[in-house]
Amino acid sequence: MLVVMGSGETSPTMVTTHRELVARFGPASPRAVLLDTPYGFQENAHEISGRALEYFARSVGLEMEVAGFPGPLAAAPGADAPAAAAAALARLRSAGFVFSGPGSPTYALRVWRESPVPEALVAKLLHGGVVVFASAAAATLGRWALPVYEVYKVGLPPYWLDGLDLLGLLGVGADGVVIPHYDNAEGGTHDTRFCYMGERRLAALEMLLPDGAWILGVDEHTALVVDLDSGQAVVTGRGAVTVRRRGVSRRFPAGTSAAVKALAVASREETVAADARAAPPASGGTTADAAPPHRGASPLLQEVARQEQAFEAAVASRRSREAVEAILELDRTILAWSADTLQSDEPDRARAVLHSLIHRLGEAASEGLRDPREVLAPLVEGLIALRTSLRTARAWDAADQLRDRLAAAGIELRDAPEGTLWTLRR
Repeated sequence: MLVVMGSGETSPTMVTTHRELVARFGPASPRAVLLDTPYGFQENAHEISGRALEYFARSVGLEMEVAGFPGPLAAAPGADAPAAAAAALARLRSAGFVFSGPGSPTYALRVWRESPVPEALVAKLLHGGVVVFASAAAATLGRWALPVYEVYKVGLPPYWLDGLDLLGLLGVGADGVVIPHYDNAEGGTHDTRFCYMGERRLAALEMLLPDGAWILGVDEHTALVVDLDSGQAVVTGRGAVTVRRRGVSRRFPAGTSAAVKALAVASREETVAADARAAPPASGGTTADAAPPHRGASPLLQEVARQEQAFEAAVASRRSREAVEAILELDRTILAWSADTLQSDEPDRARAVLHSLIHRLGEAASEGLRDPREVLAPLVEGLIALRTSLRTARAWDAADQLRDRLAAAGIELRDAPEGTLWTLRR
């Protein structure tokens, strides 16, 4: 099984996919390793590994160990690098379940290309095992790979790296390119789809590929599960898998099952059909069937917004228990996402909302969530009855004085045919 995840690999959205993969091994859990190379150069690599191990143990029920193949930049001073690499390779070869995720595709390729790792991965996939590559690791699987940071952050002109070409070696499709985070919307006001490239850069990148090349785009919180034995591929998760060639796209939404080789074939069929309908735009941009920029929030922030709205409605309706439950549910959501290895500010934003809701609940408690009319009604109605008695006795000055005292306290009286009505000013 080769599994390509667009993102969310250690989030609640992919728990079901991971569990189904592990269940294929039967009652005995496989030996599982975390291939830490893509982020091995980072100073917080140990922390990222720890969160991933916690996620698989707690959410998936799979005990995992770190392969320990982070590359030369992560080597400790005086460490025996050849011995460490040999031990890491041994763990990788003996594992039934291999996972790799966030980091830098450029760094991962630099380390893996001169190592036995690609050969070990191919052997595992051909002779029994599950390989789950997500995010940065997923970007290395094609014939060419996208240098995300160099183009998006450093500002280098669009170019391609040589990838591992596992798609071609495994028969999924020659000359393929894997682009994770395909429907990314972090840009808000600017296009960050296609792993932060946007349509303009992606079109320029396509011009650098040979005619037969095709792009396999995997949306965030989405997985393409490729069963190499049956030759079938299934899309799971929240989004879709997109096959694109020369600016023409075909989407396979979650729940779709298709023959593996149909993915690469689909790109050629769509291109031929598009060429028959009309010539491509002179600018080389998207065709009519290309998806518009996606502006949706991430699953975590969507859940944060949902709980914040539930809190607002509960406070507005003076339902304190529901307001408290919305806060507790948001806290549980943040805990469920705490093991996610995606390095973004979304957890901080979620906690900021949680803190603001707690503060607002305190403000509401200081004012009282009960309708003050309910509390004041017995007293006010008793005073209205007293005022009526005073007026009946023609004690007009005393009745007016009582009315003025109530008005000063924010309670306004209005005499009507049906009796004296009262309102409470906020």
